[in-house]
Amino acid sequence: MNALLLLIVPFAGYLIAYYTYGRFLARKIFQLDPQAEVPSRELEDGIDYVPTRKGIIFGHHYTSIAGTGPIVGPAIGIIWGWVPALIWVFVGSIVMGAVHDLGSLVVSLRNQGRSLSEITAKYINPRVRTIFFLIIFLELWIVIAVFALVSAAILAFATGASGQGALTLWPLFGAVNQLLAALALLVITLYLKRKGGLKYLVTALPCLFMLVMTLWAVIVNERNFIADKNGSSSSSMPPHCSSPSGCSSKPPPHSQD
Repeated sequence: MNALLLLIVPFAGYLIAYYTYGRFLARKIFQLDPQAEVPSRELEDGIDYVPTRKGIIFGHHYTSIAGTGPIVGPAIGIIWGWVPALIWVFVGSIVMGAVHDLGSLVVSLRNQGRSLSEITAKYINPRVRTIFFLIIFLELWIVIAVFALVSAAILAFATGASGQGALTLWPLFGAVNQLLAALALLVITLYLKRKGGLKYLVTALPCLFMLVMTLWAVIVNERNFIADKNGSSSSSMPPHCSSPSGCSSKPPPHSQD
């Protein structure tokens, strides 16, 4: 298919989704009020709360959410083909990514700009805040480590090395990235649940899908990794070894005719 067409069709789809599904989320689900006081003005102190122009805020938000997209998308395309990659990027961005980002911002704005780990103390339990913070901290740690690993793998491939370590840990990056989004959707779901009605289904269903599919992918990848390790260890044994524990130091003597 023409690459230009693949660019134009999703772009048009995003515009339609912005003015239809985006409007539905803003008006019906989160009930945004353009006249509402935001924390940057309500709590302005020149340090942590500073009113900022829309263009600058957009730049910060864009660089925060666009980091993993160009990495995970091509990886999906390489593994499963361009059609699943296009569906994942296009549909996933509308149904999961946009809801996640908008919901996280709205919930934070309505709670004095606090982080999601602090918001969990209000809507769930103070002890959950510590647990949630530790989970996010460890997952972000893994994400940063895998980013460094990917950079090292690129250099390894460029120099002719195999880069097998990066390929082995790559699924871990995808799983951690999706679990972070699922945790954020979980907090947004709890927030909407407290508001009453069935609005929480807009975030609960994508959250459930991401949790189930991500955990399933982690289990499958782990099983494949263990199977590959067992297969490689058995295939690397010398011909005179019947098992890893029963390998003699010398091969059996050859019979002479």
